[in-house]
Amino acid sequence: MEKANPAAGKNTGFFRARWRGEAPLDRLFWRDMLLVGTAISITSSALALVLLGSKLPLWLVLAVHFLPVPYNIFLTIAVWRTAEKAGGFKA
Repeated sequence: MEKANPAAGKNTGFFRARWRGEAPLDRLFWRDMLLVGTAISITSSALALVLLGSKLPLWLVLAVHFLPVPYNIFLTIAVWRTAEKAGGFKA
């Protein structure tokens, strides 16, 4: 049986807080997913184009281009879980 930790919500790691639905839905969706996620994806795509222009191997270019996909999937699931937990109009 686990003991409840009163500081669990305050000092929880970035990924754990989002997975558990402890991060506010507004911040998770607008800042984490749309702003940061989009910036990471654009940066990754731009870097992949630079690597492609540098005639580096295609596998490396594709790896850099698709590198943010697991992070984006994680954020999508986290938003979904948090919205489900929040319910009501916000969800």
